[in-house]
Amino acid sequence: MTQQILPPSESWRRIDAWLAMHSASDLAVLNPPATPEEVRDAERILGIPLPGDLAESLQCHNGLSTWATLLPEQSSLSVSGIVDRWQTCMDVAAENDGLTTRPWDDEPWWHLLWVPWAESADGVAQVIDQRSGPDAGRLGWAGHSGGGDFTDSWPGLAHLLHAVARALHDGGGVRGLHPYLTEQGDLWWDEKDSRELNGQPLRPAPIGLP
Repeated sequence: MTQQILPPSESWRRIDAWLAMHSASDLAVLNPPATPEEVRDAERILGIPLPGDLAESLQCHNGLSTWATLLPEQSSLSVSGIVDRWQTCMDVAAENDGLTTRPWDDEPWWHLLWVPWAESADGVAQVIDQRSGPDAGRLGWAGHSGGGDFTDSWPGLAHLLHAVARALHDGGGVRGLHPYLTEQGDLWWDEKDSRELNGQPLRPAPIGLP
């Protein structure tokens, strides 16, 4: 039976409820919803509508106010951060022939229809692929020395957020990463049976709500 994937708004509702109970410091870094005007301005600059899952996610939280590990490998950007990252990558690609796929890569360094919605700890953009075809909407990584990477990519943003909400409420991990709480009470994702982070203790995150 095919698993039903929750829409981003429902996944965020579950994530928010868990954070409110177990990690108030992380809940505090989630921004309020983006305004319709912010979304329209972003779409005008990018020249395409924002992906539906991303637009719905931004209507819950307009990214984070600071980089945080609420999600396993990525920290979500605000609308302004999405635009800034897209413009920067477009400028760099234009100067370095980065929009052309090189013979040794499967993907170009950057593409006009990649929408950067989050970034990793080392600054790599996680993008939503808006090119038409069966893989439209998938998540991938782009923006450092190599070409775009869609290896083992999530089919869409809704799938990632659903997996995070499920791990927090039902237990388990997200592609090998499990939720923990740091000594300061911040959410952290790491391999199974991890016990410390930078010499500080980690404890398994509580499952669900009391």
